[in-house]
Amino acid sequence: MQVEKIDTFSGHRDCVYTLEKGSENTHFFSAGGDGLVVRWNLKTPDVGELFAQIPSSIYAICFDSQREHLWVGQNFDGIHLIDAKNKKELSSVKITSSSIFVIKIHDNSAFVGLSDGTVVVMDVALFLVKKHIKASDKSVRSIDINPFTNELAVAYSDFTIKIFDLSDLTLKHIIQAHQNSVFTVKYSPDYQFLLSGSRDAHLKVWKVSDNYTIHQDIVAHLFAINDICYRSDGKLFATCSMDKSIKVWDAQTFKLLKVIDRARHAGHGTSINKLLWSEYENLLISSSDDKKVSVWQIKEKVS
Repeated sequence: MQVEKIDTFSGHRDCVYTLEKGSENTHFFSAGGDGLVVRWNLKTPDVGELFAQIPSSIYAICFDSQREHLWVGQNFDGIHLIDAKNKKELSSVKITSSSIFVIKIHDNSAFVGLSDGTVVVMDVALFLVKKHIKASDKSVRSIDINPFTNELAVAYSDFTIKIFDLSDLTLKHIIQAHQNSVFTVKYSPDYQFLLSGSRDAHLKVWKVSDNYTIHQDIVAHLFAINDICYRSDGKLFATCSMDKSIKVWDAQTFKLLKVIDRARHAGHGTSINKLLWSEYENLLISSSDDKKVSVWQIKEKVS
């Protein structure tokens, strides 16, 4: 496997916490501690377009591709709804005095995870709060959805993953998952497995059809795992960590294939917070506390 860093996007003035796809496969958004939302084009390196400016840190953004709206979480305040076509703010709603760590949209529902342990469920079309799910006093750090089993997986800082029925939002399973905060959960593209990463540096694989029993437990990084991201073809996935590295894994065997770091690939110098695997030329995008966004080309050797 060959790895090449092909671009570094700079312009943020603080840590870059989150990445999100755009309306075109060459576009993506970044946001972070400076309150800036920047739209980038992979065809025009380092020419960022200021998309929005929020007066506090941003940990979570989510693109509604059906309506071409960007949801932006403003910490200690609420959600800003922005039209991606003209960069115009359409509405905002104050839903919390807590930090917003994750926004996930499925059908006509948006699930907003807060630092007080609440998942706020919003009606996307009406942009109104429908329900509050309070299953912990510790932070909600990550959310993913399995449309085949009709389940919602929520990662908490109380070391658990909780599985909810997507129809009535009742609690179905509590997974005693890790020895520390669970920072990220991600269903495999075939939805047979749920992957989780934690502050305990373990990557765990849970078998969905067997009531989320443990399938593999991997000591994957030196420090906290911040994010998990699959390539669109489902053959590879990547993890990123507070240990300043990105690791690329075989999605079938869960074997480590490549380590991307500062020493070997001029990688990030501080914690890597978020990954986005673009469908455009299968480029892997990473964001970091070093205020930079890096773009990686990963080529598998043909045997």
